Amino acid sequence: MTAWHGKRVLITGAGGFIGSHLVEALVTSGAAVRALVHYNSRNDWANLETVPRDVLDQVDVVAGDIQDPFGVRRVVSGRDTVFHLAALIGIPYSYVAPATYVGANLTGTLNVLEAARDAAVERIVHTSTSETYGTARYTPIDENHPLQGQSPYSASKIGADKLAESYFLSFGLPLTTLRPFNTYGPRQSLRAVIPTIISQVLAGAEHVRLGSLAPRRDFTFVSDTVGAFMAVGTHDGTIGRTLNAGSGAAIHIGGLAEKVLEIMGSDATVLADPERIRPEASEVDELLCDASALRQETGWEPTVGLSEGLRITVDWFRQRVAMTKPHIYNV
Repeated sequence: MTAWHGKRVLITGAGGFIGSHLVEALVTSGAAVRALVHYNSRNDWANLETVPRDVLDQVDVVAGDIQDPFGVRRVVSGRDTVFHLAALIGIPYSYVAPATYVGANLTGTLNVLEAARDAAVERIVHTSTSETYGTARYTPIDENHPLQGQSPYSASKIGADKLAESYFLSFGLPLTTLRPFNTYGPRQSLRAVIPTIISQVLAGAEHVRLGSLAPRRDFTFVSDTVGAFMAVGTHDGTIGRTLNAGSGAAIHIGGLAEKVLEIMGSDATVLADPERIRPEASEVDELLCDASALRQETGWEPTVGLSEGLRITVDWFRQRVAMTKPHIYNV
């Protein structure tokens, strides 16, 4: 029996990449899971559609909108633990539609915090992002590193993090903020760099087109990120804290692309596409995680190395190549 057995859990953003994996892990651990997915008229549950049927049949799936305070109150009601993952996350699209990021990421977070406060939940885990740090002033980046909004997306997440902090300090809401670095793995959308590389190779591209190849990123396999969420959700010493989750190793995007090409047996060349390059002052040059605080508090450690994780991810996309649109730049 695990610490999650019988726990009544809500996951917002459950149809997302990380959210769907968290749903699966919590059900497997014995939790009673309610999953909030973004409403659409097609009744499409996004990534939950790929969760094994025997797992999904145990989930209470609710379609709604994180920006609707009444709907959020209903799904939070009766839950012991809330994992708040719902957010707009694509950086390029935040240049195009910044107001939508304020609505989803700030107003949505406010709705979850208020509902959790009113429902007197035992624990809420709020999801941040390493993008809130901006370009590293020192590495590895610990939780004391300054925050800098280098895109509308990261600015909206900084605001959401500060709202979460204020609800802990003002109202004693039992809250932890988890700040994952770059998560990757099966089910990730093509707006992320690794699926972008894989899908272009699978489509037979001679040239793999990416944004800037120079930035360095710290990549963590999705099962390890899910493990970090579950760890902070069961350790009281994490309450009131913001904790990083990352592998502690970084790689240049160009080097990452070459690694994926090698795994896939491709001789394609990698090009920096001007359309995909961020505005110069908005590009985050380096993200390298110091997760020692999380490790010391919970014992969490990443277990899947980059090469192994990339092979798993490539294999997953190979089976689903028809689902992708590699010829389209996904902002």
